[in-house]
Amino acid sequence: MARNYLALYSLVEAVLILNDMRQLVLQPDDVPQSSETDKYVILTLQPRIPAGSLSFAELPAGMLDDSGTFAGGAAKEISEETGLQVSAEELIDMTRLALSPETSDDRGILQQTVYSSPGGCDELMPIFLWKKNVPRGRLQDWQGKLTGLRDEGEKITLMLARLEEVWSIGGRESKVLDGYALYHGLRKKGNI
Repeated sequence: MARNYLALYSLVEAVLILNDMRQLVLQPDDVPQSSETDKYVILTLQPRIPAGSLSFAELPAGMLDDSGTFAGGAAKEISEETGLQVSAEELIDMTRLALSPETSDDRGILQQTVYSSPGGCDELMPIFLWKKNVPRGRLQDWQGKLTGLRDEGEKITLMLARLEEVWSIGGRESKVLDGYALYHGLRKKGNI
């Protein structure tokens, strides 16, 4: 059975209204929405012992149990790891938008998702985008904010990264690079 790993491209494309911003990718209101200027991504910093790090930069993500949907699991993980309340209906599945069934194999077995290491495991990851407007003051509130489910041993710190720099800041984590590529490819085609 495939391990279903849930990757959330925690991009929130926010249009700032003077002092307004919201979640993960942010943009001032005096910049056209079609512009990629002044956008930010929220990353999580948390211990990843196998990687040898106590503060590994990555996108909010988690495992999906046997119940629920990927989008529902993504919304739950965003809430648990960032404190933001997101509904599954607000999430855009970038992998489904980008990867057509025609790019699958001839038997239609492959899913419209990212496979993290197809030569070694069957782990798969849909990558979601969340767009939301947020108060500008929240941007500073998120930088360095401690989050996570303490009763489950989670110790997460939030970090804001400029969209144009997120590939180098979080580039050791494949979901960041996957999300970055999907976001820019879909933006270029006009799909998001």
